[in-house]
Amino acid sequence: MVHGDGDRVDHAELSWPQGGGVMLGGVRDSEDDAWPLSPGTFGAYVVTDAPDEVFARAVAAGARPVREPYDTDYGSRDFVVRDPEGNRWSFGTYRGHPRRG
Repeated sequence: MVHGDGDRVDHAELSWPQGGGVMLGGVRDSEDDAWPLSPGTFGAYVVTDAPDEVFARAVAAGARPVREPYDTDYGSRDFVVRDPEGNRWSFGTYRGHPRRG
């Protein structure tokens, strides 16, 4: 993780053991900012096998619950939180439609 001014996160990486991952960064007040999204305008769905544990960790780290863990009608266990910048994060066990091999 790379911090900018104060506690702003300029760059963070989430890596998966099997490969792949996601890179994240905070907004910067700069004409050359390549990511012109304002805080609170981002949303994502992240797959996890342990949504209840992830929910507890997210809330302990400062995330604001939008919807506590619940079971969907399609068999997933999901929850929704907002990070301190107001971005919406959904987590759950749904891995998407099975892919053709």
